[in-house]
Amino acid sequence: MPYMDITEFDEIRPYHDDELPQIFEELIADPAFQRAASLTVPNVPFEVVADKMRDCKTKRDFQVAFCYGILKKIANDYTDGLTLNSDVDLEGEKAYTYISNHRDIILDAGFLSILLVERGLDTVEIAIGDNLLIYPWIKKLVRVNKSFIVQRALTMRQMLESSKRMSRYMHYTINDKKQSIWIAQREGRAKDSDDRTQDSVLKMLAMGGDGTAQERLAKMNIVPLTLSYEYDPCDYLKAQEFQLKRDFPEYKKTTQDDLRNMEVGMFGYKGHVHFHVGKCISDDILAMDFDKKASRTELFARVSQLIDRTVHLNYRFYPGNYVAYDLLLDTDEMSDKYSAQEKETFLKYVEKQIAKIEMENKDETYLHDKMLLMYANPLINNLRLKK
Repeated sequence: MPYMDITEFDEIRPYHDDELPQIFEELIADPAFQRAASLTVPNVPFEVVADKMRDCKTKRDFQVAFCYGILKKIANDYTDGLTLNSDVDLEGEKAYTYISNHRDIILDAGFLSILLVERGLDTVEIAIGDNLLIYPWIKKLVRVNKSFIVQRALTMRQMLESSKRMSRYMHYTINDKKQSIWIAQREGRAKDSDDRTQDSVLKMLAMGGDGTAQERLAKMNIVPLTLSYEYDPCDYLKAQEFQLKRDFPEYKKTTQDDLRNMEVGMFGYKGHVHFHVGKCISDDILAMDFDKKASRTELFARVSQLIDRTVHLNYRFYPGNYVAYDLLLDTDEMSDKYSAQEKETFLKYVEKQIAKIEMENKDETYLHDKMLLMYANPLINNLRLKK
């Protein structure tokens, strides 16, 4: 392997453990971080928080001392439990690139980390867009929490160079550091829950490493990961965004909207949350047969389809998914999967969520259909594969 100057990653990588003391002192001295810490761990004097931070010698120490407790409390207070199935040996030596469908800005990777910590396993490094890092203290905090930065607001030329560097970093992380990674299958969340891998994600992964594009993807040890939330607390915000984009084609979310989505996603009721880790698809990628005229575009499309197939087949369904399917398609095909009480509970939930939407020219029928679509689409995609 050619010599790699790992200092090129300094701008985007998580902090090294020996950098933590200085970063902790910078955070402790930041009034904005002090306010955020006081809100997150109320009734605990900030001096106690600061001393506990200084006791952390590694990023994992910090995650266990702070992040695990906060995320565990969110899971206890706002879910009916987290579960995990895995088709790969999580306790083995191999590092994986978990590519998952995307529901929550913070909790998708956060809940995965809880489940790994509870099994005595290492946590993952997390890809996070810099559009969410609106304050300096947030950027520092996520890098303490084993996140690496995906740069977004760049020119086309800058974006290409940034993508190449991030790909080199991810290859280095998987193959040299032997550290697993989590990345969403697409930029942003699938608002309608029609989960599809963007080919651009795979194109980025194939920019780093050695060999053909096929071999480079295989070396990333890609594992499709399916997240199944019983309820999405942001569903009404997503429905509202659909109508805003319908009525105002130029509409774009603001930073304030992103912050509201983060808050609602974290502190809204989610019901049961299930993670299914699929099998590693490296061998499947290498086994793909291409004729000499086949393009890289075909490779990325076929790998995307493979990831999507695994994600769709590994969904866990709840009564609301079946109710939404029947109502949206005007059928009773799934009526044996839910009771009358479960149907009533889901319909009341949808009505309550839509009632939270405050906007001019509120189109209740349109919003109701969009809400049903969000809960029906995972089942629609699953059934399509089984026919």
